[in-house]
Amino acid sequence: MRKIICILFLLNLISTISLAQNNGGRALPSADLKTTDGKTVSSSKFNNNGKPIIISFWATWCKPCKKELDAISENYEEWQKETGVKLIAISIDDSRSSGKVVTDSKSHGWDFEIYLDQNQDFKRAMNVNNVPHTFIVNGKGEIVWQHNSYADGDEDHLYEELKKITTN
Repeated sequence: MRKIICILFLLNLISTISLAQNNGGRALPSADLKTTDGKTVSSSKFNNNGKPIIISFWATWCKPCKKELDAISENYEEWQKETGVKLIAISIDDSRSSGKVVTDSKSHGWDFEIYLDQNQDFKRAMNVNNVPHTFIVNGKGEIVWQHNSYADGDEDHLYEELKKITTN
């Protein structure tokens, strides 16, 4: 059983590294999401006036997700000034736990857009298997980088990738 778990972990790691490095500018897929006040919004409407967008998939029950969003939040204002980036957090909580999304975001002081993907349509369209899963979308609406999981300091790597696309 340990061998199987190790093999699956390694395959996931290799896949994540490969995808993070060779994403090829895939277009952002379209799916309907809900705002925290219940309005329907299509992901195709995500726009940042030609500047990059970070899309972070998370859930209220996911501690690494909250750690990642907290780490990004600490740097978000500075990142916005330097790169113009917009952060969009996509909660994959289902209807039973989605009520915690607003409470969690307020208690953490997150100052970015948050959407609900209760049916997980956007999650599937983005090929997200587990959270946290973070993407960078360039100013043309193309996915240019992604990373799965979170460890302390990953936000620094995210920022380096962000700077690469804003200086090119």
